[in-house]
Parts: sequence; structure tokens; C-alpha cells
Amino acid sequence: MPDLKVFPLPDTAEGLVDAEILAWHIKPGDEVAVNQIIVEIETAKAAVELPCPWAGVVTELHAQPGETVNVGQPIVTIDIDPGGAAAPVAAAPAETNGQAMLVGYGPKATTTKRRARKDAAAAATVAPVTAPPVEPEPVTVPDTPAALLEPAGLVPLAKPPVRKLAKDLGVDLRSLARPGEVVTREDVQRAAEATTAPVVTTGGRERRVPVKGVRKMTAQAMVESAFTAPHVTEFLTVDVTPMMELRARLKSHPAFRDVKITPLTFAAKAVCLAVRRTPDVNATWAGEEIVYKDYVHLGIAAATPRGLVVPKVRDADGMSLRELALALEQLTVTARDGKTSPADMLNGTITITNVGVFGVDTGTPIINPGESAILALGAIKDMPWVVDGEIRVRKVCQLSLSFDHRVVDGQQGSQFLADVGAVLADPAMAITF
Repeated sequence: MPDLKVFPLPDTAEGLVDAEILAWHIKPGDEVAVNQIIVEIETAKAAVELPCPWAGVVTELHAQPGETVNVGQPIVTIDIDPGGAAAPVAAAPAETNGQAMLVGYGPKATTTKRRARKDAAAAATVAPVTAPPVEPEPVTVPDTPAALLEPAGLVPLAKPPVRKLAKDLGVDLRSLARPGEVVTREDVQRAAEATTAPVVTTGGRERRVPVKGVRKMTAQAMVESAFTAPHVTEFLTVDVTPMMELRARLKSHPAFRDVKITPLTFAAKAVCLAVRRTPDVNATWAGEEIVYKDYVHLGIAAATPRGLVVPKVRDADGMSLRELALALEQLTVTARDGKTSPADMLNGTITITNVGVFGVDTGTPIINPGESAILALGAIKDMPWVVDGEIRVRKVCQLSLSFDHRVVDGQQGSQFLADVGAVLADPAMAITF
């Protein structure tokens, strides 16, 4: 008899509730090996590839691409003993607890092999019983989504960027699926043009997009933070001309010629230095106690095609300026490619959001849940500034710091922000910290 194992959606990240099926890499009848990647899912934090925990034959996919599945809900059934018994050529649908299965459990007739019996003599005395082929009756399940009844061969094959484009344009990839062919960006764009034209002619000026994945997670986290932690935001305008001059000099320095040094790099270093003098901004409110951390897991808010993510630079306080620059560059590339793993976004201690890349002067950032402070780095602009009693054109940047007033008092928040500003205004101050 078949030995069926049901693989439920695992909790791939702390606190995961559900995930969306992005793409299956298998179909019923396929043989799979242990640790073979079988499905790509999108959690509230990242796109994740799941490996198969067993070797065997796929008998059923319980969810189709585009569906949201709860943690613990079955997503695939594997027969881990496909050669255990011969399956009839045609069989009636299996039943479990009186309910018919949409896709039959058990191995396919075309791939089933009979295992050799250990007792050959006993096998010889058993007369084979051959039942005439019986055409199965069609199974009708009320209110069953049509996608569940489609052949597994029509599961769309497409790369993650193409799936993202289809999601943004409201195109159902299943409508473009062709057996054995990969859906391309051009396929999605043509489908989008065909479906959006009627909207224009009928005067439709609205579109509705389900809130899920990263957008849903971001919304929940921001609401929780904004209405749980009492936010205080302070602002500081800084002349960062010396920092920009140092940046220009480092471009020709042998140790930095192959490294991309950005204002964010300097801000990250300044934050790590300032934390030493004001450790409260790097602590966490834990109800009956405050947890002080002697390390800095620096979160960097990154805008990606999938939405806002906050990956962490682990132990950033122990890194040199060059090491920070390399870490930030790798972090940014990974985030933009949608490859940031859920583990890389956990357990941060303090965050920087660089709104300056969008030309924004400043803002009032919301603290990342589980942390006590977030620094917003504004755009660096040429502005009139008083230097030695004279007005000159200088490189000026605005900083804003939001902090949890349960953990950080006004004096501590002000001191931290002033220290960050001092390092950016005069990098030589770093040696005094």
C-alpha cells in the first residue's frame, strides 16, 4: 500500500501566520529527493524556497500559485513508498472521512512498480486477481475553485521578476501557462494591455489589490509600533561638508577604490559610535524590564519591488568603515533582488531609514517593532550656511530621530542625535568617542 506523507506549510520565520504560494517546481507523478526545492512561497517578510523533507513520488498539490495558505495547512502529499503495491490502471477517487479527494492519492499507474516478494514460494501459490477496468465516476465538489481542478501541467512557470510584474499589473499567470514553456515578461505585458484597454473605455478609474505578503506585514508592524510605543521625534540640521570632502578623498584611497562609500555608510558608522555613549537607544522594552544589548544589529530600511524590508547588518559596531560599506552594498543588492531571507530581518537593535535617496529632506519615522529608536537620513543639499560669521554654500543634511519614550528619555535621545550629527559634521570627532 502507498505510504503517504502530508507536508504542511512550516513556520519559516518567527511568528509566521500564513504565506502565498508563488510557484511549484513539481507536479503530481514527479519523483522527488530529500532537500530538493519543491515550492517557492512568499511570506510576510521574504520569498522563501522550501525543500522536500522526504524522497518519493508527489501525489497531490493542495494549493495553487496565488493562494494564501496558513501555517500547518497541508500543501503537498508525498508517497514515500511508491513501489510498495501496484495501482490499478483506473481507480475511483480515494475517500478520507467520507470526502472524495480532488486528486487521487496513491502512485500513478504509469510509474508504479511491484516490489519483489521475499517469500517467492508463497507468492507462487497466490493466484492473481484481475479486475476489469472501471471508468471512474466524475467527482463533483460544490464551490470548488476551478484552479484546483486544472491539470498540474498548467501550473505557470515564471521567474520571480515576471511574477512580480504580473502581480503589479493584475495578470493571472495561470491564464498564460503553456505546458513546458516559461511565461515571459512580454507575455505578461501583452496580457496586461489586453485586459486594461476595456477598463479605459468603460471609464473605470479604480483598481483593488489584495493586501498580503510584505505589504500586509509592514502595515501590521507599523500600526502595532505606532500605537504601542510612545514615539518622540527630534530633528537636527547638520553641515556635512567635511563628511562629503572625506568621501571624495576616500575614492582615491587604495583601501577604498573598489568600495562604494555613500552617506549611508557614514551614517551607519556614526550610529554605531553614538550607541556607545547612549546605549539606551539600543535597548528593548520588555514589559517588566529593559533589555540592554552590547551589540548593534543595524537595520537598514530598504524599498524593494516587494515592498519595505529591513534587513540587518549583524554586529555592525565591530566593523570598520570599509567593512560597513561592503556589508551595506551586499545587503542592498540582496534586498532589491528579493533574496533577503526572513532570518536576515530578525532581531535588530536600531534602524536607519535613508529617505534622502528619494530627495526628501526629513520625516518622522516609525520605530521598528522590538527596537527603541530609528534614525532618518535626509537628502544632502547645497544650502546657505553661516561659517565663521560669513554666509557660504555648504552641503547640508537634516536628521530625525524617533525613539520610544518608555526606554529613552529626552536627554538621552537628544544626546544620541547630537553625537550622530557631530560625527557627520566632522568625521575627526570619531576618535574622541
